[in-house]
Amino acid sequence: MAGFDDAAFYGDRWAAVYDQRFAGRDPVAAVDFLAGLMNGGGRALELAIGTGRVALPLAARDVMVHGIDASQAMVDRLRAKPGGDAIRVTIGDMAEVGVTGPYRLVYLIFNTLFGLLSHDKQAQCFGNVARVLEPGGFFVIECFVPDTTRFHRGQAAAVQEVTEDSAVLELSRHDAAAQRVTTQVITFDQQGIHMRPVAIRYSWPAELDLMAGQAGLKLRDRYDGWDRQPFNSASPGHVSVCQPR
Repeated sequence: MAGFDDAAFYGDRWAAVYDQRFAGRDPVAAVDFLAGLMNGGGRALELAIGTGRVALPLAARDVMVHGIDASQAMVDRLRAKPGGDAIRVTIGDMAEVGVTGPYRLVYLIFNTLFGLLSHDKQAQCFGNVARVLEPGGFFVIECFVPDTTRFHRGQAAAVQEVTEDSAVLELSRHDAAAQRVTTQVITFDQQGIHMRPVAIRYSWPAELDLMAGQAGLKLRDRYDGWDRQPFNSASPGHVSVCQPR
């Protein structure tokens, strides 16, 4: 049975409910931000393209978007959407960036970088992105800023949702030494019990900057979010833009 370290594990487990679960995350601001970096033309590459929630509206702005995803189940959801069959997608591990550049823009959104479960895999991703970026190109990453205070003795439990006929619980374990969080999102409803696991390996912003530097990239901008508000010590997340040195 496939485990967390299988590149397709998350997508295969979540594909059927992904769009429904994250329907509240409007991609418009992200699409505006990314499209603004493409004024000079060129191609864009989304790592972990998933069901195309960002790639499809970005392609509708006349941006040539390619994608990489390890999960065929996720890509099948993309293909079923209007315009989804027009986006070229490579099935594979996003850390390997198994495509030929150059790309003006490569992007990773919604904490997806943390789905690579070791420092080495994340650093490999940075190195391979640098390989396919064109001179002056952009690598954009959206990540949360880790908040380890939400764990008590390495554990956390939360009730995500309660309705008339269902409940959703989130149970997590935190390994501080490995910077790893393992979670089960458990749904109880009239059809039974549904378990959808998630594992991440978080990185601090300074650690990401070090990976970028080792890959020959440099941080150009870091914002609080897609609206380009300044990043500060209270920011719960960041959108970081790197470029080749």
